[in-house]
Amino acid sequence: MTLQFMIEAIGTVAFASSGAMVAIRKRLDLFGVLVLGVTTAVGGGIIRDVILQITPPGSFQTPVYIGMAAVTVGIIFLIAYLHPYFLDMRFLEGYEKLMNVLDAIGLGAFTVLGAQKALTAGYEQYKFMAIFLGVITGVGGGLLRDMMAGITPYILKKHIYACASIVGAVFYVYVRGWIPDAWALVLGAVLVIAMRMLATRYRWNLPTARMPKQ
Repeated sequence: MTLQFMIEAIGTVAFASSGAMVAIRKRLDLFGVLVLGVTTAVGGGIIRDVILQITPPGSFQTPVYIGMAAVTVGIIFLIAYLHPYFLDMRFLEGYEKLMNVLDAIGLGAFTVLGAQKALTAGYEQYKFMAIFLGVITGVGGGLLRDMMAGITPYILKKHIYACASIVGAVFYVYVRGWIPDAWALVLGAVLVIAMRMLATRYRWNLPTARMPKQ
């Protein structure tokens, strides 16, 4: 089992879980939960592969990740279906904390893998492109999830979400030439996760314009 497969598996399960939990909270049916969970898990990678002109996208060439996401979603749906009290308001705080952790893990994993795929696809000299595609891979699935769920995309309003992905992608792209690629992957992902956890803990947000009261 390669390091890349392990990181992709962790990211897939994490993002599928977060997508499923959003769908369940929005009271979608089993099919809706499945679609939202799988889309969150593989959506960013599909967008990246379309930009890289990889056809068909990797998720369809190696459907093991779609299967992994579907199984994860099925397990979460079954737990929520058999134990609906988990959706009670009393568990809302725990739900939010779990969502943050899952999103952070998925974001870190897919950000560095997205940047790596861009570099290894023959675009080594285009570092900005690699960083951009790393971020797209990290945030794309969550963006599609939120749009399909009818909520303001998380990356546009909460805890420097996309900024953490940018920092992780930049770190990986520029550090991989100095240390082994495996270490760059792990450290880049850990950096993203740490930034997300610290931002959540200390409520770090980018400034927003204040609208005057009517």
